[in-house]
Amino acid sequence: MSAGIEYRYFKKKQATVVLAPFSGGQGKSGVEDGPKYLMRQGLKEGIETEGWEVEISEPLEGCDYEKRKLSEAEVIGKARNPTIVGEATEKIYKAVHEAAAKETMVVTLGGDHSIAIGTVSGVMEQYPDVGVIWVDAHADINTVDCTESGNLHGCPVSFLLNMKRDCWPSPFNWVPGKLRPEKIAYIGLRDVDTEEKAILRNLGITAFSMYHVDRYGINKVIEMALEAVNPGGKGPVMVSYDVDAIDPMYVPATGTPVRGGLTLREGLFIVERIAETGNLVALDIVECNPDLAAHELHVVDTVQTGCSIARCALGETLL
Repeated sequence: MSAGIEYRYFKKKQATVVLAPFSGGQGKSGVEDGPKYLMRQGLKEGIETEGWEVEISEPLEGCDYEKRKLSEAEVIGKARNPTIVGEATEKIYKAVHEAAAKETMVVTLGGDHSIAIGTVSGVMEQYPDVGVIWVDAHADINTVDCTESGNLHGCPVSFLLNMKRDCWPSPFNWVPGKLRPEKIAYIGLRDVDTEEKAILRNLGITAFSMYHVDRYGINKVIEMALEAVNPGGKGPVMVSYDVDAIDPMYVPATGTPVRGGLTLREGLFIVERIAETGNLVALDIVECNPDLAAHELHVVDTVQTGCSIARCALGETLL
């Protein structure tokens, strides 16, 4: 057990693992099983090994969103499945807010990245000035009127930033949209749509692609990202981590893999380094999809990586 990291926002080392088995933000099945596989692989026990007391929250229990996604096939404007995405993310929002209000570290297991509409919003209710580090191959900042695929896992940041609210389907009316552009920074981008590039430039959002990781090294990129969203280094920080940020050589069972990503060590170092600051208050781990594995070893590699991200974020060190 590691005793070296002090998490300044928690009087006691208590964590809430929020299970968010949801696939409605994209078209592929299987990602809803990510939380189940992560838990079976020992994610909870790994966190407990680091000295945390762990509670489990299941806000989507009894909600068969996968069945509804397959049977309803709803499209409003360009948005696919907006009703179930809006409903599910609101439930997740309430659960995350409740867990954060109890002064517990919130670890949310997805599911696709649309769940971050709920997780980030919920964390912001407790920590309005939270800085968000978005670790992802994709910017996920398409607006509902410009998304080409209509898949809402490519849009969560635009909802969080309150962009094009007049175009939102009504199931998202609950979203506070309080995140400010200066409070989010990206690490690991390498597949960004043309419209998204323009949005990032126009809003002045801090974004580090794999080019920047290659040029500056991962430690410098992390430090620059933290300085952007948490100047002074005293405020709360949340990490929303899409496992596709890591190269598919290491994480093959994910929905939108892109070659040329972070190495496994770089991917783990991100959360190790952020944990070291003592400012971490919440973590998402999303887009583990066991159904997309070519064989069982791919499932094991991907799920073990997700569990390692959680352990490193909550205090595991190499020495």
